[in-house]
Amino acid sequence: MNAPAYTASMLAARFGLELRGEDHAITGVGTLADAGPAQLAFLANPRYRTQLVDTRAGVVVLREADVQGRQGSALIARDPYAAYAKIAALFEPKPTFAAGVHSTACVDPTARVDPAASIGPHVSIGAGSVVAAGARIGPGCVIGDACVIGEDCELVARVTLVTRVRLGKRVLLHPGVVLGADGFGIAMDAGHWIKVPQLGGVAIGDDCEIGANTTIDRGALDDTILENDVRLDNQIQIGHNVHIGAHTAMAGCAAVAGSARIGRHCLIGGGAGVLGHLEVCDRVIITAMSLVTHSIREPGEYSSGTPLMDNRSWRKSAARFKQLDRIARRLPGAEKDSE
Repeated sequence: MNAPAYTASMLAARFGLELRGEDHAITGVGTLADAGPAQLAFLANPRYRTQLVDTRAGVVVLREADVQGRQGSALIARDPYAAYAKIAALFEPKPTFAAGVHSTACVDPTARVDPAASIGPHVSIGAGSVVAAGARIGPGCVIGDACVIGEDCELVARVTLVTRVRLGKRVLLHPGVVLGADGFGIAMDAGHWIKVPQLGGVAIGDDCEIGANTTIDRGALDDTILENDVRLDNQIQIGHNVHIGAHTAMAGCAAVAGSARIGRHCLIGGGAGVLGHLEVCDRVIITAMSLVTHSIREPGEYSSGTPLMDNRSWRKSAARFKQLDRIARRLPGAEKDSE
């Protein structure tokens, strides 16, 4: 397949950028270090500014403040990374989907599949489920009972919607995603555990993306909810009755325990955890590997844990952690402060 070709002036007009220097034909994208004369690169991180001198890229997307370091053609953007993302999407190969139901798919007679949807090989669709126009269900997906898949959603492969899962429009689910499995509800009775029924569902808003092998449990009574434009990375666990606000993004291996509420425009780093029944307000950043143990009510950046150090130093510090309270009590005024 031949790569699509655009000129730098075409890209400038399409994405509201300013072209500096000569116009160039662009047939692809690359890094500053590896891009060739027919490719476009970008500079967003200042630490790579020195690569501007030697890059062979035909065009570079950068900020106005960095244009003096560029000898060749440039596209000026307020946010070079966002501009690059939009341009790179033009060169991403898109698979084609034929409308209709594959001969190996199993669709319950009470399910409703729009004729403009694409149902791939070995897909199973349960009773009462609905698949809207333009939806693309990839091979090996299992759609349980009473699920709704909105217009132009894509389930790449081996996605499982267990029961009572509702997807808005343009939702992208990567391989291995499981939505609507039982939440972890158990109660102790006479010395042994009994299961608490999980009677709710999962509601996913428009334009959400959920990464490979991420799991979202259905609610115990009410739904587990992701508002519009939430982006989840791979291998994330979302517990039952969690509510995640619009435009929030979470990196890989993060976990949110049941009934926690995460605000809008939050960023949660990889491996971070949020304990159950807590609230995190809008526009909070949780750095990687942090553990949120109390509600956060003010926007800002929050961290926990100890920084990485060599093992010998860490062992010494760990031994001293146990002595901190005793040392603090020996300081002048410490007894009064601790009361």
